[in-house]
Amino acid sequence: MKLYINFDGITACRVILQEQLERLEIKYQLLDLGEIEISDEVPAETFAELQQSLGRYSINIVNNQKAQLIQKIKDTIVEMVYEKDKMPNTTISHYLSDKLNFSYGHLANIFSENTYTSIENFIIIQKVERAKKLIIEEELTLTEISYKLNYSSVAYLSSQFKKVTGLTPSMFKRIVDKRRKLTNN
Repeated sequence: MKLYINFDGITACRVILQEQLERLEIKYQLLDLGEIEISDEVPAETFAELQQSLGRYSINIVNNQKAQLIQKIKDTIVEMVYEKDKMPNTTISHYLSDKLNFSYGHLANIFSENTYTSIENFIIIQKVERAKKLIIEEELTLTEISYKLNYSSVAYLSSQFKKVTGLTPSMFKRIVDKRRKLTNN
């Protein structure tokens, strides 16, 4: 038997964090995506156990300020792309600057110096991943997907999709449909 699952990575991460923090009896408050405020001093042994238990889920505690800022940039982009109605009405550069309280130039420099890619490229990759998920799970049309992800046209979505995946969205959808038919037989 084969099961197909649908999950929200952001919600899953929050639940894992809550479960692990509560299991270790650490008083906390979840802030923005990727931020937790710990109320009391946590013994080193308990902190190490938390790091280890979160590591099993590929959740890592970020220690240095640059890495924290890069993670905040990534989290903000992922939240913007994956959460319904989060795509900003303003430019993405203004959105990131306002949300993270740094100039976009500063954010872009730190991001590219440390990840070896641009913020724009990271956004494109996240949007294409979301488009793939929407094609597979919600079976939306390309017009609906391009609107949902703030693309100016279906052609622009299609060209970015092909650059990232090597396939047009239509070819991708045909492959998905073919696999579904094969697994249902």
